[in-house]
Amino acid sequence: MWSDADDAIIGGDLTAALGYVTPAGGAVVSVVAPIGLRDRDAGTVGFTTSLGLSRKLDRIDENPRVALAYHAREHGFASEARFVLVQGRAEYDAHPDAVLLAERIKPASERFLGPPRTGLFWDRWLRAYYADRVLVTVQVERVISWPDLACSGEPEIAGAPLSPHAPDSQAAPKKGSGPRVDVARAARRLRRLPHVLAAYPGVDGLPVIVPVTPGADTPGGIALDGPLARGGRRAGVLGHRYEPRLIGLETRAHTGWLEDGVYAPHTESGFRAPANKTLLLLANGLVARRGLKRARAAGRT
Repeated sequence: MWSDADDAIIGGDLTAALGYVTPAGGAVVSVVAPIGLRDRDAGTVGFTTSLGLSRKLDRIDENPRVALAYHAREHGFASEARFVLVQGRAEYDAHPDAVLLAERIKPASERFLGPPRTGLFWDRWLRAYYADRVLVTVQVERVISWPDLACSGEPEIAGAPLSPHAPDSQAAPKKGSGPRVDVARAARRLRRLPHVLAAYPGVDGLPVIVPVTPGADTPGGIALDGPLARGGRRAGVLGHRYEPRLIGLETRAHTGWLEDGVYAPHTESGFRAPANKTLLLLANGLVARRGLKRARAAGRT
């Protein structure tokens, strides 16, 4: 369904950006580890996530239209400077098959993230982390790829053709479209991160994710330079960096209002993970225990 060049990137990138649609008609974008999961014959790509991340899974339940942007070449196995955007419909199994996990997910994870820690303590501490994982599979509807990471030039399309029309502007939020968090601080944090992306629903409701460069900030918002649709719309912005095998990473995420290249952030979130595998695994185990407890309370497992 997609080219060999795109397949090498889908199968080789260490990280991808996941975009999904919100009930208000906007989009949220976050980072996932796709660990090379795809089946070109079946027309699917995949990634793993946590049962404890209930909001992401709730959104997929409500609206399965998602996008994955393969946008960064560091520390993975792909090398060609192409930006690949995969759009489709996601589904997940809260009770994945143990054989599938052992035969497909485990070796793929070790290839990208390294062998897991084992031993009496680590087996017990990380039990919730591994029990907490689910496989999300995306039935691909369209693959759009550009010849460079800035999405300049003419894209190649595989699958459903693109609409010749740009998405319509949306009605401004009832609470106003202006910033609701500190713009200067948000811009400063985004500018120091090497990868920044914006996401919003396209004409067909599938999320669009594109690279942007944060520019000057004013009280009204942050200037974003990139291949953005004109007009006003709800949009998500993500900035992130990561180290080899994801041992050390940082993210900054926003939802807000994008209008003619100026972004007014309404919410902000983020985290920084230590560049130390022992500390990272200790933190992963703790977060997974809490997440699994929430997932059980919500009836997910």
